[in-house]
Amino acid sequence: MPKPTKGPRLGGSPTHQRIILANLATQLFEHGRITTTETRAKRVQALAEKLITKAKRGDLHSRRLVMQTVTDPTVVYVLFSQIGPAMAARDGGYTRITKVGNRKGDNAPMAIIELVTEEVSPKEKKTKSAKAETKTEAEKAEASTAEAAEVAEETAAAEPAEEAAEESEAADKAEDKAEAEEAVEEK
Repeated sequence: MPKPTKGPRLGGSPTHQRIILANLATQLFEHGRITTTETRAKRVQALAEKLITKAKRGDLHSRRLVMQTVTDPTVVYVLFSQIGPAMAARDGGYTRITKVGNRKGDNAPMAIIELVTEEVSPKEKKTKSAKAETKTEAEKAEASTAEAAEVAEETAAAEPAEEAAEESEAADKAEDKAEAEEAVEEK
């Protein structure tokens, strides 16, 4: 939901503000993107999204309600024939505001408001059973890593023992050979 507006009206009077926002919305639908001040972009965003929602309905009553705000019939046609069906998969968030810095003359903060044209990629909803499966998978992964660590420790402990046994056997064989050679020399 958009924030309630605070401060002075755009243009001074309520009528002038309504006309300014209607013209901004018309230009947004005609060009797809407009550069304006941040305040005007934030104020026109709510109006544009309401008009797009009416265009998604596509019936005659909605068309007549939009014609009260957007008086250009070609823009209304574009809104109902192209923009509305393109936004059919979206539940909201039809526009995007991007801040672009300050205007050179009066240092007013500027923004670009544009129609969002990317496709909606719905997120997968996790159910309770999916969460339980995720937990069991995590537990299985922990168990497998624990088993792998135990096996690694056992092999690491077994290797020095095997090396020590091999070294002692090699030393015993060397002593036996030396004794056998001495015995042969004595004879």
